[in-house]
Amino acid sequence: MATVVLGSQWGDEGKGKLIHFLSKRCHVCARAQGGDNAGHTIVSNDKVHKFHLLPCGLLRDHTKGIVGPGTVIHLPALMTEIQNLPDCSHRIFISPRAHLIFKFHRLIDGINETSRGVKKNRRIGTTGKGIGPCYATKAQRTGMRVGELLNFENFKERYLSMLNQLKQSFPLLESYSPEDELAELEDISRVIPSMILDTSRFINEALKSNKNVLIEGANGALLDIDLGTYPFVTSSNTTVGGLCTGLGISTKCISTIIGVVKAYCTRVGHGPFPTEITQGPVMEHLSSNGAEYGTTTGRKRRCGWLDLCALKYVNMINSFDQINLTKLDVLTGLDVLKVCVSYKWPNGMIVEDYPVGTNEFEQIVPEYVNFPGWKTDISKCVTFEDLPVEAQNYVNFIEDFVNVPSNHSS
Repeated sequence: MATVVLGSQWGDEGKGKLIHFLSKRCHVCARAQGGDNAGHTIVSNDKVHKFHLLPCGLLRDHTKGIVGPGTVIHLPALMTEIQNLPDCSHRIFISPRAHLIFKFHRLIDGINETSRGVKKNRRIGTTGKGIGPCYATKAQRTGMRVGELLNFENFKERYLSMLNQLKQSFPLLESYSPEDELAELEDISRVIPSMILDTSRFINEALKSNKNVLIEGANGALLDIDLGTYPFVTSSNTTVGGLCTGLGISTKCISTIIGVVKAYCTRVGHGPFPTEITQGPVMEHLSSNGAEYGTTTGRKRRCGWLDLCALKYVNMINSFDQINLTKLDVLTGLDVLKVCVSYKWPNGMIVEDYPVGTNEFEQIVPEYVNFPGWKTDISKCVTFEDLPVEAQNYVNFIEDFVNVPSNHSS
């Protein structure tokens, strides 16, 4: 059966640490969606590893890594990541159905972002990795897939046809010269065939053989293209349904769904953030003590209080079996902690329902419950009982509000 690890906020929840722990017992670790806009940071044997597209379970010598058909792949970035993991290429399998990101996708990403203007409520704040434009050509049925690399002459012809078609919509691409990228891709086409495999068949056969499969969610649930804070979202389905379609497995294959929850909230880029703290000592405390800078972009993350209405909404969609509470130790030293438990509308109505549109987010005011903080260093705590009572109360309140147990805290 498969275990799923999902981000339950806007990404950067600390999924990589839990995945690394769980991968000790898994045979297959898989990525199902997104591209190198994602980022997991793992510290193993005093060495820092940064993953963007490869599943981080590959750090375990016994684990095979899958990059599934729902992902979008920038091949030069993928090859660099593979080179940074010596002796792993024979354990990496890439779906021939995964779509390819080209340099012109990244240029289009920048063009689109610039065309939205300078106002924050218009710009998305993308990573500029070409993710959205690649998913767009996929949806338009003009995109190119990994399997096409196996016949490079046909690949080159399709590539040039695709580029010429995009030039009609994006005149700024007229000056784009494809020769360097095609030469790089031709070199890659000579080494990648041994990694190309029907990963959907592979993972289903592994599941039928009772292998332990670990599925790594990328980004966070509130960035889901359909269910997140649209349009300030990513371009794939980051919730549990998207992981099934992104790998080609049935929902019946999943035994456990774990939602990773940061003990406070952060967000990179623009978009609604009801509990954001824009300035002051609490914001500086969270940003500094939490090292809140994006793994992929290096951008400073926006910080705020934990939003339990958002978490309850995400749990409704994904049906978590348990939550993994991360960065609880970052809260150490704060006198008062706040968690959002409802929203107040201008007419005075108080609700727990998570808003749908950006115009609704602009109207609501979060309602908080306050908790006393703690001063004791909890970074060395091993059991729940080791935590100071104030920290225990904070965790218990989260569990009770969402009605999901927290079986892992870090």
